[in-house]
Amino acid sequence: MSTPTASFFTDLARARYSPRQFLPTPLPAADIRGVLEDAQSAPSNSNTQPWTVHVVSGAARDALSKELLKAYKEDRPSPDFTADYGQGIHYERAFQFGAKLNGTRGIAREDHEGRKEVIRENLRFYDAPHVALLFMPLFGDGVRTAGDIGMYAQNFLLSLTARGYRGIPQTILGMYADTVRQTLGVPEDLKLLFGISFGTDDRTSPMHNVGAGRVPLHESVVLHDTPGVLDRQ
Repeated sequence: MSTPTASFFTDLARARYSPRQFLPTPLPAADIRGVLEDAQSAPSNSNTQPWTVHVVSGAARDALSKELLKAYKEDRPSPDFTADYGQGIHYERAFQFGAKLNGTRGIAREDHEGRKEVIRENLRFYDAPHVALLFMPLFGDGVRTAGDIGMYAQNFLLSLTARGYRGIPQTILGMYADTVRQTLGVPEDLKLLFGISFGTDDRTSPMHNVGAGRVPLHESVVLHDTPGVLDRQ
């Protein structure tokens, strides 16, 4: 049964997307605080609330981008976690979406310099005025803590969407964890999972909303004594 609240959330969740070009205009401080408060309401394992979030703007943002670009140029990756897709369907999905993104940019597969520029765009935060870096303590293998960070991040992204802004999670920022820690003065025992660049998306850009698409439910959901859910409507 649909209710106004359910309909609102459905519209909000399905309106969220990850732009790859932002306007440089900073967000009002009250809106950033509101997003952080919404994100803070995320659930976590035994209420550990394991996230430590560094929000970087202005001159600090520019300095961080400069250091990330330098680390990339000097081939100094320093990830806290791996970034492997395996060799099956998940790799295929990532490969196909990467090809779609590059196609939208007009970058051919053999255009190596163009592909490098895509990485540099990432490290410039797609010109977003703000970036939130999501750090976590490493408890055990880190899986449960990473799950908590993911729930925090989804709240963060949906709150941005509800306020008319956008954000894009960027795993690549976690590939230069040492650079980020050193630039921001973050303790070594906090591990960088990923970052979220955020602001107002540039709707004039072809990279404003490159639809990623989603697989149908029957490819990701297995039902046990739950009849009718996957019946075609």
